[in-house]
Amino acid sequence: MKPDSLAQRIIPVLTILIAIVAIWYVAAYFMNAPFQRDLDRRANVTSTTMEFIGKTMAQPKPILPAPHQVVSSVFENTFLRSVTSNRSLVYHAWVTLSSTVVGFTMGTLLGILIAVGIVHLKALDRSLMPWIIASQTVPILAVAPMVIVVLGAINITGLLPKALISTYLSFFPVAVGMVKGLRSPEIIQLDLMRTYYASGAQTFWKLRVPASIPFLFTSMKVAIAASLVGAIVGELPTGAVAGIGSKLLAAAYYSQTIDIWAALIAGSVLAALLVTIVGIIAKIVDRSMGGRPA
Repeated sequence: MKPDSLAQRIIPVLTILIAIVAIWYVAAYFMNAPFQRDLDRRANVTSTTMEFIGKTMAQPKPILPAPHQVVSSVFENTFLRSVTSNRSLVYHAWVTLSSTVVGFTMGTLLGILIAVGIVHLKALDRSLMPWIIASQTVPILAVAPMVIVVLGAINITGLLPKALISTYLSFFPVAVGMVKGLRSPEIIQLDLMRTYYASGAQTFWKLRVPASIPFLFTSMKVAIAASLVGAIVGELPTGAVAGIGSKLLAAAYYSQTIDIWAALIAGSVLAALLVTIVGIIAKIVDRSMGGRPA
């Protein structure tokens, strides 16, 4: 990668990041200031402007934590604690990751199977696709408790219920993307396969599947992030003692806003890593199929 190209990618990201942090600090001051004024009034303390600003950025349970408070919490609970500790973000991220990967795998396979059926059977295209779209209009917060309760009634608990919720969110983008990809070959390409007397299976494997790979991996990037959301949401109604969702729930119960934001950051970093891994795999597959690097 050329230095100019690298700079063109990094500078805009850093600019936006700096702007977000600056806005975050300003918002933290204004949201924490009323409570700090009340504390100073009760303690009969008069603070200078800089002292007052510093106090709003150092409250143990602020309404909105300052960025440095969140970063400090993430660093402490990631690098300064054992990965087996229930306060370690690595431990909670691993628990959530396990159900995310299982749900994503099932969702991807289900999405591909549905897409293949829709492309080859017009009856499924007309009957199944509207229901698939309608299924995504149901809020996941309403679906998750029902799944947990129904599966719990038949003694199915643990990873599988959370994975099924991840599957529910992740299969849709894969199905839609694969349908688009399998239908992407042009008519002239399909006619060429017919002139070669290619069977339906040969047309599928030699034309439709290779054409759908870029669409599949693009959809998988969306699906893996959605799967993570499903895993976190699935941990909320289960009363789970581990996972990013349980960390969020416990921190909210004890009003530990800094821990809430630290868990959110951990989830965001995990999502970014998963999307990056899918992107790397996509590049490897593309090059193995003869694609040229961008």
